[in-house]
Amino acid sequence: MLTTSQIHGGSVFKMGNDILVVQRMLGVKSGRAGMVKRLRVKNLLTGQTSDVGLDSGEKFEEVDLDLFQMKLSYIDGNTYVFMEQTSFEQYEISKEDLGDNAGYISPDDDVIVEMTFFEGKPVGMTLPTGVVRTITYCEPGIKGDTSGKSSKPATLDTGIEVGVPLFCEIGTKILLDTRDGSFIERAK
Repeated sequence: MLTTSQIHGGSVFKMGNDILVVQRMLGVKSGRAGMVKRLRVKNLLTGQTSDVGLDSGEKFEEVDLDLFQMKLSYIDGNTYVFMEQTSFEQYEISKEDLGDNAGYISPDDDVIVEMTFFEGKPVGMTLPTGVVRTITYCEPGIKGDTSGKSSKPATLDTGIEVGVPLFCEIGTKILLDTRDGSFIERAK
């Protein structure tokens, strides 16, 4: 059984008779009734995408999946082509099916991901917790504005935008947490 806290981007679980894969984490909202995790999910049986809210105490049935170690070979438009590391077979998956995970990987990386297959078709992937990306654009930091945790938006080499501390500049390599897209530290 999976609990709500174990579900993240790329997770596959059964809710009722539907088999769902998490494409995007929309946020967490806590209030008087408890925590609610908001997700964008794709139904693997019908192909429909919808937004759902999961209460913190809910439990879900796990789905039997095949897992393979893969590396991103190249990107062709909105299609990401991965190569299996032992048989060297190539599999295609759309950017939409990867969801937020697409912004953390590049063919230039040597990052090995765990690709999830359902009935012989790739449906999602699990990334390492931390990945290194390079800042391609950000505004200069304002001196003296260091009260609290100040951050500014920065565009990365894969095209996604994240919040980074004021000391980061264009060309800085940073370590990101792939679970929520947050800045961890400057890469060494």
